[in-house]
Amino acid sequence: MKSGATRKKLPANSAQWEAVIAAAPGKDRPLTAREEAKMAGAVVVKKGGYAAVKAALAEKRKQGQRGPQVAATKQLVSVRFSAEVIEYFKGTGAGWQTRMNDVLREWVTGRTSRRGKATSA
Repeated sequence: MKSGATRKKLPANSAQWEAVIAAAPGKDRPLTAREEAKMAGAVVVKKGGYAAVKAALAEKRKQGQRGPQVAATKQLVSVRFSAEVIEYFKGTGAGWQTRMNDVLREWVTGRTSRRGKATSA
């Protein structure tokens, strides 16, 4: 999916460019809370061009380093399901794999709680 910035059309004339520049944050207008949130993870480099930006990004996070999530919460496996099951979940639209995971987790949770009750009785 492309970001919103790539879908926006550039101003067609100098008057439109002036309006964009006037609306941009700077000494006349501070950043809004939304703009600040977008820039929270930004890397600011005053001089040095491309090489400085690349170095600053490398310091921020090393290649292959995980983000805020410390450990993987899911495991990659290869499983074969019947065509009917796959067709059903794909037919539910985007996010079908997550829904399939939720259904399986619900089934496992139900089995675990019943097993726990059966052994305690």
